[in-house]
Amino acid sequence: MTSDTLQTPKGALTLKRPGNTDRSLRAWDATDELLLEQMYARMPEGVGSRVLVVDDQFGALTLGLSSLAPESLADSASLSEALVLNGRLNGEVSVAAPKSWLTPPEGLFDVIVMRIPRQLDYLSWLLRWANEVLAPDGVLIAGGMIKHLPDRSAEVFSDLVQTKQVCPARKKARVVICGPGEQGLEGWQGQWKGYPLGEGGSVSGLPAVFARERLDIGTRLLLPDVRQAAAKLAPGSRVLDLACGNGVLGLEALAAQPALSVMFSDVSSQAVASARLNVERLAPDVEARFCHGDGVPEDAGAFDLILLNPPFHEGGVVGDHIALRLFQQAARHLAKSGQLLMVGNRHLGYHRSLKRYFPVVTQLQADPKFVVFSARHQSLGAGRS
Repeated sequence: MTSDTLQTPKGALTLKRPGNTDRSLRAWDATDELLLEQMYARMPEGVGSRVLVVDDQFGALTLGLSSLAPESLADSASLSEALVLNGRLNGEVSVAAPKSWLTPPEGLFDVIVMRIPRQLDYLSWLLRWANEVLAPDGVLIAGGMIKHLPDRSAEVFSDLVQTKQVCPARKKARVVICGPGEQGLEGWQGQWKGYPLGEGGSVSGLPAVFARERLDIGTRLLLPDVRQAAAKLAPGSRVLDLACGNGVLGLEALAAQPALSVMFSDVSSQAVASARLNVERLAPDVEARFCHGDGVPEDAGAFDLILLNPPFHEGGVVGDHIALRLFQQAARHLAKSGQLLMVGNRHLGYHRSLKRYFPVVTQLQADPKFVVFSARHQSLGAGRS
């Protein structure tokens, strides 16, 4: 069992992961500790500086810096719920709701406090964006767990910002202090990357999007079943592309039956922006909605078909905890006669997990690494909703 208490320069914070039942998963790490220490060493209270926190995980940075009234920006929608939960756990600490890349805050900022992401392209995105919104004498304080830093991250920092200090590593984490560089996002060819899809089309994704440069092999295995299931749906049927990424599964359903009503939902704001761009470009006349959220919106209603390739990692944590939450939500929002189609890593044993929430689970496809399942509330011959 791990501790829920983070000691900060301003006192103790109690932090939990929303919806988590695994007590071994902590809601903060040494990166948060070191970033808070460095921030308060450089920013005494009352100096009136504008502070931005980027990609806080569960509120340690935003709440730990609450006395400085920071703004918060995160790609992940899960931060919103975490800030509410952990704000209550710490005496009703109130902070503004975080913004996302769908509606990022405008500069200029005196200080940006940032967790270094695992993806090298996303790190390049963040540093280029920081260069555009930092004040000329502004400071970037960036940190990460050493084992999670992307390869060549030091080279990217050297190329894009002015590295002023590399702090000594502590507790397997490292923090760097930087000034703004000159290169921004405009004209950067790495901002969008993609691959061909179907006849004459292609899909693109922003840097934080999973498998943005090539079709994921699990998704490839699932696509034939998506086409087959979508083609059988009546016009106007409701489809959910859950954890949509760049929107490939929902687009495949629309290619088979253009008269569907499709919702694209993802915890990543860059994924939602990417899916929206791809739908506007490849299927501009369809009925589509886009949701930046941690799973299925509570008011989403029922769906006739739900498509899912669930993430199996969250930051540095690998497992089935995200998939289990998505299965539970999908079960609540699947129409009585509807179907969930999903693909997952064979070793995670999703056939057992799915049976917790769906009475009828059928294996449709398999290869050495991935398995495709169909999950329903009732068998095909049991009547219709």
